[in-house]
Amino acid sequence: MTKVGQFPLRAAVKQLAVSRISRRLPRTRAALLTTLDRISPKSPELEILNMTDALKDAPFQAVQVDALVAVKINKHCSSAFPTTATGAIVGMDQNGVLEITNSFGFPSTDGASSDSHQNDASAAAAAAPRQKSNQTYQNEMIRHLKEVNVDANNVGWYTSVTLGNFVNMNFIENQVHYQTANNATVALVYDASKSSQGNLALRAFRLTTSFMTAFKEGKFTTDILQKSKLSYKDIFAELPVTIHNSHLLTSFLHQIPGLPSEEDIEPPVSSADLERDQVQAPLHPSIDMLDLAIDPFLEKTCDLLIESIESHYTDLNNFQFYQRQLGREQTKISQWQAKRKAENAQRAVAKQAPLPEDEWQRLFKLPQEPSRLEGMLNAKQVEQYSKQVDGFTAGISARMFAVRENLAPQ
Repeated sequence: MTKVGQFPLRAAVKQLAVSRISRRLPRTRAALLTTLDRISPKSPELEILNMTDALKDAPFQAVQVDALVAVKINKHCSSAFPTTATGAIVGMDQNGVLEITNSFGFPSTDGASSDSHQNDASAAAAAAPRQKSNQTYQNEMIRHLKEVNVDANNVGWYTSVTLGNFVNMNFIENQVHYQTANNATVALVYDASKSSQGNLALRAFRLTTSFMTAFKEGKFTTDILQKSKLSYKDIFAELPVTIHNSHLLTSFLHQIPGLPSEEDIEPPVSSADLERDQVQAPLHPSIDMLDLAIDPFLEKTCDLLIESIESHYTDLNNFQFYQRQLGREQTKISQWQAKRKAENAQRAVAKQAPLPEDEWQRLFKLPQEPSRLEGMLNAKQVEQYSKQVDGFTAGISARMFAVRENLAPQ
């Protein structure tokens, strides 16, 4: 089994860097380990504890994905890139682990390829899991899977994203649709752009029970959020993902030969030898994993981070405008009530019937508070981008320190 996530991948990069450099410079192994530990997160156990608290009400605590499912999701999302690809996943919940054994993609909608229709096509693709036509297609596929004695329990859906940009209303509504129908469901998020760099970016998310309750009520006002203590950190609960290989596939992978040694390679004497003896690259990590190309990834991620921050400030300005309107209306109401009390005091002196003091509800209309859900989603997306940059720079820093230790004079 292969762990997929931030810390296992970081540990793999760390171990790979240490093993590569220590072969050449054994004396730098201790110094390199000290350097790599220095740039690691201070307390990963704290994040694991927070993840456990968020999953205490979940019907399962981990997700196990078959290797075939990961390959099918990779093929579907890569072929549809940059358009959003979505599909359904099937499996079963066993001993607190959601085992995903099969998947199939939803039919893509053929639309115009011009830029004017690109946003509409992306929105339609993102909302595909809850469309009636795709729900009918999903039920038909599950019926056919039952006929051939394959796991046919729908356990969620998957979607493709670009650089972790998935925290939006489409994702929320899709997951609410699945969790309402079946609580034992999960959303797999496949990042095609990060996976193209050689690291499988597959994550599993669920909506927390507290957020599901608030979303069904449809009220995300400031008072309700304060009473329920619901924040942007309580929207999602991320589950650890494990890639599972069958014993037969594991045996096959171990039998694949690696690169031949230099002693076994005879130098070619003609062009025919070069065409005949083509050396195949092994499947295990190679030196290409130590690539230091960071500018494109960080530049695009920072651009998306700035856009999310601007969206957050736009929502914040809308809320401040509501507060100013509310303050003006409350001032008018207070002035009206004071005037009405003075009139009633004069009428009481004149022994006249007092006027009603609750007419302000008919005369004045208080502005409606905007939903704070959009602001919570923007804040959650900013957090996702920040963690993404932090995790990526940590791995790159490990490689940079490894290169520095290799090039430094002894």
